[in-house]
Amino acid sequence: MTADDEVKWLDSDEMTAWLRLIAVAERLPGVLDTQLRRDSGLTHYEYQVLAMLSDAPNRTLRMTQLGRETNATLPRLSHVVKRLEGRGLVARTVAPDDKRANDATLTDAGWEVIVAAAPGHVQTVREHVLDPLNGRQVAALSEALGAILTKVDPKGDAPQDRRGAGTD
Repeated sequence: MTADDEVKWLDSDEMTAWLRLIAVAERLPGVLDTQLRRDSGLTHYEYQVLAMLSDAPNRTLRMTQLGRETNATLPRLSHVVKRLEGRGLVARTVAPDDKRANDATLTDAGWEVIVAAAPGHVQTVREHVLDPLNGRQVAALSEALGAILTKVDPKGDAPQDRRGAGTD
C-alpha cells in the first residue's frame, strides 16, 4: 500500500469548499480592517479587544482570558493593550484576587469608541458576510462553522454570543 492509498483526497466539492473557506479567511480580515481603520482609527484586532471587554462583566477580563478570546499570544495582546492604554481606551491593573495576574478594563473613553465604531463594523459584516446569504444559508453557515470550531478550538475559547441568542 502506498501513501496515496492511505490518504482520503478531497473530491471536487470538498476542494471547492476548502478553497472558498481559505479565500474568505484570507480576504475578509482585510475588508474588516480597512473599514475600521478608515472610520474609527482601529485595527480589526484592536476592535476585537475592545468588543470582548465591552461584553465582559464590569467591562473587565483577565489578560489571559482576553488572549484566549481574541486568539492572541500574551506578548501580542500586551503590545496591543499597551497601545490602547496609551490612547486612554483600556486600563490595566493587577488582579485583586491574584497579584501575579493583570486585568484589562475598558475605560469610558474606550466604551465611547467601541459604541461609535460598532455600527460601521456591523454594516460591513452584513454587507460582506450576511446579506449575500438567505436565512437558511446563515443557519447552515453557523452550524458548519460550529462543527469546525469543535475541532480547531476544542477548549471553546472562541468568542460566543454572550446574549444567549444564536448559540447551540
